Amino acid sequence: MPDMRKYLFVTGGVVSSLGKGLTMASVAMLLEKKGIRLAMLKLDPYLNIDPGTMNPFEHGEVYVTDDGAETDLDLGHYYRYTHSPLSRASIATSGQIYDTVIKKERHGDYLGKTVQVIPHITDEIKRRIAHCGEVADAELVLVEIGGTVGDIESLPFLEAIRQFRHERPHNCLNIHMTYVPYLKAAGEVKTKPTQHSIQTLRGIGIIPDLIICRCEQPLSREIKDKIGLFANLSPQAIFEAIDVKHSIYEVPLTLHRDGIDARICKELCLPNSVIDLSAWQELVKTVISPKGTLTIGIVGKYLQHQDAYKSIFEALEHGALAAGYSLNIRAIESDKEEMIHELSGCDGCLVPGGFGERGWEGKIAAARYCREHNLPYFGICLGMQVLAVEFARHVMGHIHANSTEMDPHTKMPVISLLSEMLHREDLGGTMRLGAYQCLLQEGSKAHAAYGTSSISERHRHRYEFNNRFKQEAEGAGLVFSGMSQDGSLCEIAEIRHHPWMVGVQFHPEFKSRPTQPHPLFRDFIAAAAKAKSHD
Repeated sequence: MPDMRKYLFVTGGVVSSLGKGLTMASVAMLLEKKGIRLAMLKLDPYLNIDPGTMNPFEHGEVYVTDDGAETDLDLGHYYRYTHSPLSRASIATSGQIYDTVIKKERHGDYLGKTVQVIPHITDEIKRRIAHCGEVADAELVLVEIGGTVGDIESLPFLEAIRQFRHERPHNCLNIHMTYVPYLKAAGEVKTKPTQHSIQTLRGIGIIPDLIICRCEQPLSREIKDKIGLFANLSPQAIFEAIDVKHSIYEVPLTLHRDGIDARICKELCLPNSVIDLSAWQELVKTVISPKGTLTIGIVGKYLQHQDAYKSIFEALEHGALAAGYSLNIRAIESDKEEMIHELSGCDGCLVPGGFGERGWEGKIAAARYCREHNLPYFGICLGMQVLAVEFARHVMGHIHANSTEMDPHTKMPVISLLSEMLHREDLGGTMRLGAYQCLLQEGSKAHAAYGTSSISERHRHRYEFNNRFKQEAEGAGLVFSGMSQDGSLCEIAEIRHHPWMVGVQFHPEFKSRPTQPHPLFRDFIAAAAKAKSHD
């Protein structure tokens, strides 16, 4: 049976960090609101199998899907802006593609043929594109090609989408996103970089159907005519992605006003129904005219690179906007001496996930300050472990309490590997990845936030609270308000007599949306607002 799905390919030109992921997510949200079933796929040229072992300073956060795939942060944009199902099928890296092809060659699947980039690598890329649509039962598959046209790493992907369209000439659309700079010295907009980018793309055999121009100011008709003439397109096929004034949540609104969703529907013969963007318009109104500002301190160690905590920043923003506030994030390095002084001026404190010993003691000091000064505290993954160790040291009296990640020889392993708890070696090298069920205790802050007794959240960690200390901790006032479905693992911990001090072993930030803030972030922000009002 022939493949009748529609496919939309997005490439980038001139420079990296154009915002392809955010733009693609915004376009997808507009199309989804028209009732079109979507699937989204990121093709990334790097040779790593996935970003799971990459330095956060270099690559940013690792976004985790329900099925445990460690993926690029752009999938976070896809989740926040759409309801497209995301899974392992939603990302493919060069490393994964080559690994698959080489394993097939070793297995003898190619019957002794010479294995080459064309057709074997490109065939595997095309298979992944088609598979993504099949898994999601989508009407339209949006495919973002990472990197910049002209990069040697992305050539196999570009050749694959060229072939893909050749095989489905009436069901594919190519969008090229490029940069049109304004040179202050010359006092004019320059189109030459865009011309060169389009020329490179056409040299590969890909003719863009639509062009999105990232720019600082609106483009004149003359500039659009010039770009269109070079690209063999009408000015109506040239769209602007102008730098927004207030918030990234303006991006879907500006793209819709420019008519890009209607144009895509026309080109691909998709239904172009009227859509309701009132919820997004209200978001932007709150951004422009908030009722106040909340200052949240994030105590971490990758703060020089904002993308390292991308989903956390976004989820905090969602919670703040839902409460009508603007957000001031105070980045507090956990290994700096002045940390507590910086924390004292905050309305709330969040300690995010992370790995390694650096900054560990600083995070424990931050948790102690929050507990003793009734400052709302939200600990995520490592931040939950920080809460537990601080409580064990300064409330339970175990001054040598620690995590075996930080001190493998500690005599008080409040946090340890699951294999260490079970005295088994076969679990020690694994990471708990993906979605797991969690049962909530009635009357707890967690239960009040979710409004249900059973939840599913995504994990990415190796270390757990050691149940040897559970009964003693509960007697001292630590509430384990969330437990794994079989009751063996502590998922959520809260301080009983504290306004709002909650730690979770999972990553709730991965499941927050601008118009649907995650319950825990919503309630954390509400607690911070309440604390501010009492100052």
